[in-house]
Amino acid sequence: MGMAAPAPLLPADPDPSFAELLAGRPHLSLHAQDGLTMEEVPLAAIARQVGTPTWVYSAGTLRRRYQALHAALADTGAEIHFAVKSNPNLAVVRTLAEQGAGADIVSEGEMRLALAAGIKADHIVFSGVGKTLNELRFALSRGIGQINAESAEELGMISAVAQELGVTAPVALRVNPDVDPKTHAKITTGKSENKFGIPIAEAPSLYGLAATLPGLRPLGVAVHIGSQITSGMSAYATAYQALAELVRLLRARGLTVERVDCGGGLGIPYRDEPAPNPAALAGAIRTALGKLEVKLMVEPGRWISGPAGVLLASVILQKHTGTRRFMILDAAMNDLVRPAMYEAWHGILPVAPADYVAPVSPCDVVGPVCETGDTFARNRGLPPMKPGSLVAFLDAGAYGAAMSSTYNSRPLAAEVLVDGTRFAVVRERQTQEALLAGQHLPDWLSTP
Repeated sequence: MGMAAPAPLLPADPDPSFAELLAGRPHLSLHAQDGLTMEEVPLAAIARQVGTPTWVYSAGTLRRRYQALHAALADTGAEIHFAVKSNPNLAVVRTLAEQGAGADIVSEGEMRLALAAGIKADHIVFSGVGKTLNELRFALSRGIGQINAESAEELGMISAVAQELGVTAPVALRVNPDVDPKTHAKITTGKSENKFGIPIAEAPSLYGLAATLPGLRPLGVAVHIGSQITSGMSAYATAYQALAELVRLLRARGLTVERVDCGGGLGIPYRDEPAPNPAALAGAIRTALGKLEVKLMVEPGRWISGPAGVLLASVILQKHTGTRRFMILDAAMNDLVRPAMYEAWHGILPVAPADYVAPVSPCDVVGPVCETGDTFARNRGLPPMKPGSLVAFLDAGAYGAAMSSTYNSRPLAAEVLVDGTRFAVVRERQTQEALLAGQHLPDWLSTP
């Protein structure tokens, strides 16, 4: 008689326990009766009313993290412009606008959202490597505060649009300092092989050119070296020192430099990575740029919004194949694509209190999309969970809903904002009917 195949083992490097995951996220708590709770709202109550999958954001966390960054930067005078691309929910952006945040945007749509959230146009920075003529027209006609130009060709485009509209465009040059931030290859933006920015060696001549082009007012220089930077401040320090040297060179040539845009990229701990300290970022800015007498700005996104959100999902069923246990959820890679795209790790917590005292065993957490890549976690220790049981993906407030899609004709999930004892749906769940809206049959096809 053959021996049974051994059961899969938990990873040799154990994942953080449920208690450890909760301890690092003060907006979440476990109640004996209500289970996992955000601020003072049980997540199970949201699931009952709104359904799943649903994104849930903590307003208190958004405010707390904004204020922590603001306090760390206070003596630098740096303005905070929230990177809207990380979470373009109107209620999220409005919550931060009420705290005094400006906006960093990369499209006309994001600018329209920032304006709708109450952020003044002159408190908005337009970044991005491929702004269209129509987007530039919209931004300049609304009085955009700053356009970060990324090439000589783009300077020409901005000049042409500014002349067409009869306005002066406030421009900063985004330079590429060729600094490796030691983050995921797909989210580095300041290395020489990346598509972003102007090689720093070419910046002096281009800045001089910008000063001669009609309709342009060059204000300063900008940099953004990447996203999810957790490996210390050395990359920032190197980039900011290069910016400082550039500012001195430009001024030595008689050019005016009023602003330095320090970009964003400060990371968060998803698993057990080191947690970057805003005070350390402020120190890097202060050391390199503090004596230049320039207006400073930063553009955080993930650091503010990431920890504030969870993705709430329900178990469809558990499936056993040989020795493997699959937990199949109603959330999928079209909702949260980061694990499939970046091999990203997200903490997964049960919602029901009984699941915290049940024995755990390894399982693969997957969604129902027809792709093997629709896998959130492999060999993750979780208890047996019945159909309808709830789980929460942690740190899903940045690049979660923002990157979701309707792949497999799956409607976009609802979004909810929690504030103390209150919660509200801030984006309705997309309906099945809405998936077909806007599609039309050409006249040569028969109507079914």
